[in-house]
Parts: sequence; structure tokens; C-alpha cells
Amino acid sequence: MTVSYTTDRMLHFGDCDISGTAYYPAYLNLLNGVIEEFWSSIGYPWHEIIWKERWGTPTVHLTCDFSKPSLFGEKLTFELTVTRVGKSSMTVEHVVLCGEEHRWSGKQVLAASWLDKHTSMPWPDDVRAKLVSFLPANPAE
Repeated sequence: MTVSYTTDRMLHFGDCDISGTAYYPAYLNLLNGVIEEFWSSIGYPWHEIIWKERWGTPTVHLTCDFSKPSLFGEKLTFELTVTRVGKSSMTVEHVVLCGEEHRWSGKQVLAASWLDKHTSMPWPDDVRAKLVSFLPANPAE
């Protein structure tokens, strides 16, 4: 069974263009907020790992496919699924819905990085164990 992190976001006026349609840079800003919330939910809030431990999780690759426009005032559900955990990176897949309707999806690779050295680092053991707990028990599922 796959474990996903799910959260909702309202599409606000400032997230849209003049026609009331979601503006893709705002989508990515919403997605970044979802990622930040995910890290907090698993016990590693960014304000602690960034300021106290001096490491972060920058995005090193991102693809998005938009299937239908979203409009000002709609509630979007973001589903984040961890699909791979490597030595110093992880892959997550995103599905964004409005009700039952698919709006967009994406695939994102985040890397563990020392902030002061600007280099990759291996995941701390406790962080890696937590991330691995999100992977399906049987990858063939």
C-alpha cells in the first residue's frame, strides 16, 4: 500500500491571472508550501533544519503536466507520494485534484544539501528512515 500526504489549498485571487485562471508560477508556489508542510508533518520543519542544522531540501528536477484549468475560489487537493529515496535525494509525485477532477500532476526530485557548503549530503539516518516509511511495502504495487 502506498502512503500519501494529502492537504488542501484554496485558489486565491492572487494565484490567478486576469481571467481568474490559476497562474502556473502561483501553482508552483502552492506546491512549495505543500512540500514545506510535508516536512513539518514528518517532524523536520524547514525553520529547524535550515536555521539549526544548516541543511535543506532544494528541488533539483521538476516536471508538471496541466490537464484542466483551475479557477479563483476553488479548493485544490494536493496528494504527495514518495516514490524513491536515494542516498541523498528523493522523488515525489504530485496529483492535484478539484473534488474528483484531475487538474495537474508533477514529479519532483529533492536533494539533501548542506546550506553552507552548497553541496549534496546523505540523508541523516532518522530522516531517511522516515522517508522510506512512505514507500510502498512492495514496489510492484
